[in-house]
Amino acid sequence: MGIKVAVLGAKGRMGQEVCRAIENEKDLELFVALDLGDSIEKMKGADVMVDFTTPEAVMSNIESAIEMNIHAVIGTTGFTSERLKAIEKLLESKKNIGVLVAPNFGLGAVLMMQFAAKAAQFFESAEIIELHHPDKADAPSGTATRTAEIISEARAKAELGAMPDKTTKSLDGARGAKVSGIPIHSVRLRGLVAHQEVLFGDKGELLTIRHDSLDRTGFMPGIMLACRKVSENPGLTVGLENYLKLG
Repeated sequence: MGIKVAVLGAKGRMGQEVCRAIENEKDLELFVALDLGDSIEKMKGADVMVDFTTPEAVMSNIESAIEMNIHAVIGTTGFTSERLKAIEKLLESKKNIGVLVAPNFGLGAVLMMQFAAKAAQFFESAEIIELHHPDKADAPSGTATRTAEIISEARAKAELGAMPDKTTKSLDGARGAKVSGIPIHSVRLRGLVAHQEVLFGDKGELLTIRHDSLDRTGFMPGIMLACRKVSENPGLTVGLENYLKLG
């Protein structure tokens, strides 16, 4: 028998793809596929919960999983520092349970974020453009938010000062939304899937790091990896990069 996986949000576009991917893996078993209106109790007995539901439902689902001693892989967006602290609190009495919250499961997207963190220490300026389909509920995306946070952390370690910007007049939002001091510009356009550019600039040169997700199947290797690794990583983990051997 393989790792028994419960998929929540199973009728959504990502959920359907996750179910198909699990059924094609020899070491994973689709234990139950749940969606709106289904009883959460049906996932009792699963090893891992994969959640692609909504920001309104996900915290309750995580709490239920932890109570049932089920590891959790979370792809739902909308996580704040307060929510992450709440998960850590829930895990205090369940030291052997692992919860992974990942802004992005695309291996290329994870590498893009890591490359951005490496580059950030060498450039005076950094900005992010994230481009998604118009049905996406949140802006900026979780990936862009996390990228901004790690760029800011890298800049702080390198003791870089404030980025140059002499703008004194602008329309609201013209300079993007700042996350940890890094401007993020969100585009919502029919025809897009999920794309992100990280722009770095300094005197005489520019560096652009771009990742494009062209189909939801691109996220599946990362999700399958997470299902296999989450039980080996008790406690809260933020970011799939922590499961990869990136040196």
